[in-house]
Amino acid sequence: MIEREEYLSELKRWKDKDLIKVITGIRRCGKSTLFTLYINYLKKIGIKDSQIININLEDADYNFKDYKELYDYVNKKIDSKNNYYVFLDEVQNVPSFQKAVDSLYIKKNVDLYITGSNAYLLSGELATLLSGRYIEIKMLPLSFKEYFNALNDNSGKSRYEYFLDYMKNGGLPGSISILKDNPNDLDKYLEGIFTTVVYKDIITRNNITDKMLLESVLKFIFDSIGSPISTKKISDTLTSKGIATSNHTVENYITAFLESFLIYKAERFDVKGKKLLARDYKYYIVDTGLRSYLLGKKADSDMGHILENIVYLELLRRGYKVYVGKVDDLEVDFVAENRDGLKYIQVALSVRDDKVLERELKALRKTGDHYPKYLITLDMDLESDYDGIIKKSVVEWLLEK
Repeated sequence: MIEREEYLSELKRWKDKDLIKVITGIRRCGKSTLFTLYINYLKKIGIKDSQIININLEDADYNFKDYKELYDYVNKKIDSKNNYYVFLDEVQNVPSFQKAVDSLYIKKNVDLYITGSNAYLLSGELATLLSGRYIEIKMLPLSFKEYFNALNDNSGKSRYEYFLDYMKNGGLPGSISILKDNPNDLDKYLEGIFTTVVYKDIITRNNITDKMLLESVLKFIFDSIGSPISTKKISDTLTSKGIATSNHTVENYITAFLESFLIYKAERFDVKGKKLLARDYKYYIVDTGLRSYLLGKKADSDMGHILENIVYLELLRRGYKVYVGKVDDLEVDFVAENRDGLKYIQVALSVRDDKVLERELKALRKTGDHYPKYLITLDMDLESDYDGIIKKSVVEWLLEK
């Protein structure tokens, strides 16, 4: 198992707090493994096996027909003398699961942890029932640091070479053993994940009948990562190719992709007006390996936007809200916000050409404030400072503490 230290540390911080710990993320990003790692930690600090109740609701051994059966099963394992740690993996598979979650939560000797592969988990009735009573840990596939640490075998391969592989392979945890044993099997593994997400979490849940149209919309978005697009643009483009659709249908599909954590939406932010803008969002994919699988050789043709996608996901991992910045008629790739304020980040494959360097710096210089500004590139040069704008190698930035 790959130690997911950052997520594990977060669970440790929330241990025994009067909140439900909700781990969300795309299928196979490591949620079940995180439970296993955390349970191992609990045992190391003296929690007995009898105090740990771990249920994977995708396992046929746990075929509860409704929330009451799930609740009764757990409740029979609990007494009033001990504290219990209850783990419900993929809990949305149980009808009306919200009622079981709420009933277990109100027990004072139960520390409750749940996972789900769809944003539906924290919408509707559960959100109403648990308002203010849960924390969400948003899990992503492996960061480059985790990928590098898992594969680095002292073979003489450079960090840069590993990063180029990461751009193509992505970071779904199951890919690591495949890359070690037989890299040619990676597409089969990615196909299995893609098919499960598309059929189980999107098509079945949303009663979608036109699989070909859905894949066409998804390919359009995968091929357009980092570019501002609208539902109308997608609809018009597909219709011009003989694939009839409507803005409404495209919008519904995009919502389903977002809810399954297959893609993420970056809103546009007016830097000078300090307000969100209401159209032409950018979308980023949860894992560049899935993009390589779906688009084939075409996926390699846009390295700049792949790099941008990786930086976007890393900013999410580091706890930022991430927007696309607009400065007059120019664009800052990312405005990253947390409680400390803002950071501005420009991403470029290379700025060795002076004209390209000046173009990338221009928008950062026009922001008109004193928040930190960074230029992140694939160039392997040493860090540079352009009047307060820090240029960093993306590889070093991703590996830093």
